[in-house]
Amino acid sequence: MDNSRSHIGIVQKGKKRAAALGYPTVNISLDNSSVSGIYAARVLLDGREYLAAAFADQERKLLEAHLLDAAPNLYGKEISIELCKKIRESESFENDDTLRAAIAKDTKAVRNYFRARKVDSP
Repeated sequence: MDNSRSHIGIVQKGKKRAAALGYPTVNISLDNSSVSGIYAARVLLDGREYLAAAFADQERKLLEAHLLDAAPNLYGKEISIELCKKIRESESFENDDTLRAAIAKDTKAVRNYFRARKVDSP
Protein backbone atom coordinates (compact mmCIF):
# COMPACT_ATOMS: atom_id res chain seq x y z
CA MET A 1 0.00 0.00 0.00
CA ASP A 2 1.50 3.39 -0.88
CA ASN A 3 1.96 5.96 1.88
CA SER A 4 -0.54 8.42 0.42
CA ARG A 5 -3.35 5.89 0.88
CA SER A 6 -2.62 4.23 4.22
CA HIS A 7 -2.06 6.21 7.43
CA ILE A 8 -1.36 4.81 10.88
CA GLY A 9 -1.64 6.72 14.13
CA ILE A 10 -2.92 6.90 17.68
CA VAL A 11 -6.47 8.24 17.98
CA GLN A 12 -6.38 11.65 19.65
CA LYS A 13 -9.08 13.88 21.01
CA GLY A 14 -10.16 16.74 18.79
CA LYS A 15 -12.32 19.80 19.26
CA LYS A 16 -15.50 17.69 18.79
CA ARG A 17 -16.89 20.09 16.18
CA ALA A 18 -17.87 17.24 13.84
CA ALA A 19 -19.58 15.44 16.74
CA ALA A 20 -21.57 18.60 17.49
CA LEU A 21 -22.75 18.50 13.87
CA GLY A 22 -23.85 14.87 14.25
CA TYR A 23 -20.77 13.26 12.66
CA PRO A 24 -18.28 12.17 15.35
CA THR A 25 -14.80 11.37 14.08
CA VAL A 26 -11.63 9.57 15.08
CA ASN A 27 -8.55 11.73 14.52
CA ILE A 28 -4.92 10.85 13.84
CA SER A 29 -1.96 13.02 12.88
CA LEU A 30 -1.43 13.61 9.17
CA ASP A 31 2.19 13.87 8.08
CA ASN A 32 1.66 13.55 4.33
CA SER A 33 1.31 16.97 2.69
CA SER A 34 0.06 15.52 -0.61
CA VAL A 35 -3.24 14.30 0.86
CA SER A 36 -6.21 16.66 1.16
CA GLY A 37 -9.97 16.61 0.81
CA ILE A 38 -12.76 14.15 1.46
CA TYR A 39 -12.38 10.38 0.89
CA ALA A 40 -14.20 7.09 1.10
CA ALA A 41 -12.03 5.19 3.59
CA ARG A 42 -11.58 2.06 5.65
CA VAL A 43 -10.53 2.22 9.30
CA LEU A 44 -8.72 -0.85 10.61
CA LEU A 45 -8.37 -1.77 14.27
CA ASP A 46 -7.51 -5.14 15.81
CA GLY A 47 -8.54 -7.06 12.70
CA ARG A 48 -11.88 -5.23 12.36
CA GLU A 49 -12.70 -3.00 9.44
CA TYR A 50 -15.02 0.01 9.58
CA LEU A 51 -16.21 1.95 6.55
CA ALA A 52 -15.76 5.70 6.90
CA ALA A 53 -15.91 9.14 5.37
CA ALA A 54 -12.50 10.76 5.93
CA PHE A 55 -11.28 14.36 5.84
CA ALA A 56 -7.59 15.13 5.32
CA ASP A 57 -7.13 18.54 6.97
CA GLN A 58 -3.77 20.00 5.95
CA GLU A 59 -4.36 23.16 7.98
CA ARG A 60 -4.54 21.23 11.28
CA LYS A 61 -2.42 18.29 10.05
CA LEU A 62 -5.18 15.84 10.97
CA LEU A 63 -6.84 12.91 9.27
CA GLU A 64 -10.41 12.62 10.57
CA ALA A 65 -12.65 9.64 9.89
CA HIS A 66 -16.39 9.42 10.56
CA LEU A 67 -17.18 5.72 10.98
CA LEU A 68 -20.36 4.69 9.17
CA ASP A 69 -22.80 2.71 11.33
CA ALA A 70 -20.37 2.33 14.25
CA ALA A 71 -19.27 4.40 17.22
CA PRO A 72 -16.64 2.53 19.23
CA ASN A 73 -14.46 4.45 21.69
CA LEU A 74 -11.05 4.42 20.01
CA TYR A 75 -9.21 7.15 21.96
CA GLY A 76 -5.60 6.18 22.57
CA LYS A 77 -5.73 3.17 20.23
CA GLU A 78 -3.59 2.69 17.14
CA ILE A 79 -5.63 2.58 13.94
CA SER A 80 -4.96 2.53 10.24
CA ILE A 81 -6.99 4.70 7.87
CA GLU A 82 -6.89 3.57 4.25
CA LEU A 83 -8.03 6.20 1.75
CA CYS A 84 -9.92 4.36 -1.00
CA LYS A 85 -11.44 7.04 -3.26
CA LYS A 86 -11.30 10.81 -3.27
CA ILE A 87 -14.79 12.31 -3.16
CA ARG A 88 -13.89 16.00 -3.44
CA GLU A 89 -11.42 18.70 -2.45
CA SER A 90 -11.71 20.63 0.82
CA GLU A 91 -13.74 23.80 0.86
CA SER A 92 -14.89 26.44 3.34
CA PHE A 93 -18.51 26.86 4.42
CA GLU A 94 -20.51 29.91 5.50
CA ASN A 95 -22.02 28.31 8.59
CA ASP A 96 -22.69 25.03 10.41
CA ASP A 97 -25.86 24.35 8.41
CA THR A 98 -24.07 24.41 5.05
CA LEU A 99 -21.20 22.36 6.51
CA ARG A 100 -23.64 19.78 7.93
CA ALA A 101 -25.38 19.55 4.53
CA ALA A 102 -22.03 19.02 2.78
CA ILE A 103 -21.04 16.29 5.27
CA ALA A 104 -24.38 14.56 4.70
CA LYS A 105 -23.83 14.69 0.94
CA ASP A 106 -20.25 13.38 1.31
CA THR A 107 -21.40 10.56 3.60
CA LYS A 108 -24.02 9.57 1.03
CA ALA A 109 -21.36 9.57 -1.72
CA VAL A 110 -19.13 7.36 0.45
CA ARG A 111 -21.99 4.91 1.10
CA ASN A 112 -22.75 4.81 -2.64
CA TYR A 113 -19.07 4.15 -3.41
CA PHE A 114 -18.95 1.14 -1.07
CA ARG A 115 -22.43 -0.08 -2.10
CA ALA A 116 -21.36 -0.11 -5.76
CA ARG A 117 -18.45 -2.36 -4.71
CA LYS A 118 -20.81 -4.53 -2.64
CA VAL A 119 -18.99 -3.70 0.60
CA ASP A 120 -21.17 -3.52 3.73
CA SER A 121 -20.58 -1.83 7.06
CA PRO A 122 -19.91 -4.28 9.90
